[in-house]
Amino acid sequence: MTGTGGELGARAARSRALAVLRVRSRALAVALLPAAAEVILLTGAATGQFSGEGWDTARWVVGVLAVLVLLAAAGIALVVARARPAASPTVPVSERSAPDLYRMVRDLAERLDVPAPSAIALTPDCDSWLEDRTHPAHAPPVTRAHDEPVVPGARPERRLAVPAPVLVIGSPFLWWMRVAELRAVLAPVVAGTGPSAQPDIAAARRFVRGLDAAVAVADAPGRGPLTRWVYAALGRVARLLLRGCREHAALMERGVATAAAERAHAVDYGPRIAAQEQVGLAYAGWDRLLTKVALPAWRMGRWPSRLDVGVAAALTELSRRDRLADGFAARLGERPACDLLEEPGAVDEAVSLLTARLFHGGPAESGPSWAPVDWQAYPEEVVDRTWRAEAARLHRVLDSLGVSPSLDPATPDPGGPTLARVLDHLTEPAADSAPTVPAPTPPLDNEGSEGNEGSADPDPATERSALLAAGLSAALAREEREESAVPRGARAQGPDSTLWEDGDLPLFPLQPPRTGRELLAAHITAMICCAAVDTAGAAPGLDWLDGPTLLLDGERAADLTPKVLSLIEEGDPGPLRAWLAESGIRPEKPVRLV
Repeated sequence: MTGTGGELGARAARSRALAVLRVRSRALAVALLPAAAEVILLTGAATGQFSGEGWDTARWVVGVLAVLVLLAAAGIALVVARARPAASPTVPVSERSAPDLYRMVRDLAERLDVPAPSAIALTPDCDSWLEDRTHPAHAPPVTRAHDEPVVPGARPERRLAVPAPVLVIGSPFLWWMRVAELRAVLAPVVAGTGPSAQPDIAAARRFVRGLDAAVAVADAPGRGPLTRWVYAALGRVARLLLRGCREHAALMERGVATAAAERAHAVDYGPRIAAQEQVGLAYAGWDRLLTKVALPAWRMGRWPSRLDVGVAAALTELSRRDRLADGFAARLGERPACDLLEEPGAVDEAVSLLTARLFHGGPAESGPSWAPVDWQAYPEEVVDRTWRAEAARLHRVLDSLGVSPSLDPATPDPGGPTLARVLDHLTEPAADSAPTVPAPTPPLDNEGSEGNEGSADPDPATERSALLAAGLSAALAREEREESAVPRGARAQGPDSTLWEDGDLPLFPLQPPRTGRELLAAHITAMICCAAVDTAGAAPGLDWLDGPTLLLDGERAADLTPKVLSLIEEGDPGPLRAWLAESGIRPEKPVRLV
């Protein structure tokens, strides 16, 4: 181990690993204690020292207790050994599909004098780590070659567990970082394979992962009363052992990280400082792309098939806009890390689908209501369809409230869906003195309250706006309940699908439920955009940093939020009508809805 800090970290990690193993040894000793007492009693009886009726009763009681304890300990040990530890949802990258990437990682491991990772996988996150997948449940089934004969009646074999660990790389890093930057960022991670190969540390990690998996097994629902009681006892024992080794395990991992960082200190240290800036930039761009661009598409049943390409475009746009990022533009001429993949498009598509599953809960494969969309078709397939769907919902709620349509005999469709109908309904007769009231809670039953996207809204709003917002919240909640009641089709086996449970999706919801005022503002803005497209020649567009946008004469339209909020909160349509007239948008003209 190079460096004093690395040696101290390695020694501290091994010391804490031994402490974890001592917890396991103590648990084994406690389990063997009744059996040891029974051996003593039997030995005393054989030698004539423990004779008499009392000693006979003690031998029977202790013997039964020893058998029960040994059976319970064997059962717990079996569950801990066989329980499948949790594994991160990832997209595996084979060496055939990324030989240059594997070559770079192995060269890095050789420079660090550590074992090379056994495999590489990608995660839809801006992070990288090593993950142990030595458990037999993590071994993929054997795939036969086309020319391999199939023996009738032969049982399918499984590959032996692959050696630990697997290198998990954040997919945005590959598309945004240059090759030298990626190597510098991965150096401390790859260096962690050295301490991972230490037998005591590996054994301690297996014990902790087994206890964690046993707790998950004990908490699984759907068991009978007796079985539930048995697994509850198992869960209590596993939690007790976890509490006993939690602090030691945390300090062990801290020592491993210290040793790995010290070992990687002399490898690409200079580039690593600059690359860390790119890590923060990639995280900001990835988060913005998911919330502003991907989420609207997922809500429409579309999943962008090139999210990593999108994050690269978003960060390039950020570099162009932000004066602090001007220096990053020069690096774009260097080789991107995604060139280390043979087919980056296919990998990006797999990661994009996994991202949609984790953050939105989409199906594992495409279908009629869950189709991929590329960036060229995004404005038409997502932005325009979203606007028209929300505008249609807005007019359906107005119909349910008994709001009469705005009649214009000069239009080909008198009484059709118009923006003027919305403006006239929300305009207060005396806007300057109109009271503001909190939006009431949408009239939902208890069954649908969990899926409701709107809730009690304390924000200021006129009475008409509050009622319309409540109606929109209720309508959207009903649509969500109907959609969730329809099965999305058979669950397909996606990347690493055996390592995680489909029933827990989405694992990481992106946004909290929107308030009623936010829903109303979004629907009114969508109606304005539909009117602009149909009556003023505007077009839907995509901004890499802000998501769906309205283009007037090829330029991005001004922010409509203050003008819409003036209508919602004060019943004053003046600022909005002035902007509509300036932009040439005809609110009295009917618009096309879905």
